Amino acid sequence: MSSSQLKSLRLVVGLGNPGAEYRETRHNVGAWFVDQLASVYRVDLRLSPKLFSLLGSLTLQEKQNKLHLMIPSDYMNLSGKAVQAVVNFYKISLDEILIAHDDLDFSPGIVRLKFGGGHGGHNGLRDIIKALGSGDFYRLRLGIGHPKDRGLVADYVLSKPSRSDKVLIIDAIDRAVSVFPDMVSGNWDKATRNLHQEE
Repeated sequence: MSSSQLKSLRLVVGLGNPGAEYRETRHNVGAWFVDQLASVYRVDLRLSPKLFSLLGSLTLQEKQNKLHLMIPSDYMNLSGKAVQAVVNFYKISLDEILIAHDDLDFSPGIVRLKFGGGHGGHNGLRDIIKALGSGDFYRLRLGIGHPKDRGLVADYVLSKPSRSDKVLIIDAIDRAVSVFPDMVSGNWDKATRNLHQEE
């Protein structure tokens, strides 16, 4: 994440599953992040059937291009269709995208920024990489912990976090929102440094 290449952020995607039964589950913490951004920046996320997503946008004073916030309206393992549709419609390049998602590798309360890489077994990322033909986009990795048994992962991610874990996850989301202006301006080094040092 070199600060010498300051490219503005134009699309933030929050991954999750649709429907009330999934809204509070661990797998939806990426969507929680986008919901929080929408609340802070007063963006109205509306269903766009043609783009298969809940979508809203804002214009920051120092940037000419609009920044789009989206939550795919289909299930997690079909996220690629929505992301590809929005990317093509608004002509967004991969390095102008941030995907927020749950991460089993980190404990609740841990949040990490990363550029590029594979899907790490995450079905949403897997489908997005397949649809876009590359994984060269930014990721906001929100820790949800691990059940310690691979056989329990599917049920774990689709269940609600404990009250204490949810407090930690919400705190991580709030910290990510606090450094969001640096992400938008493309100052990824500063955003990463400030985000990671707060833990």
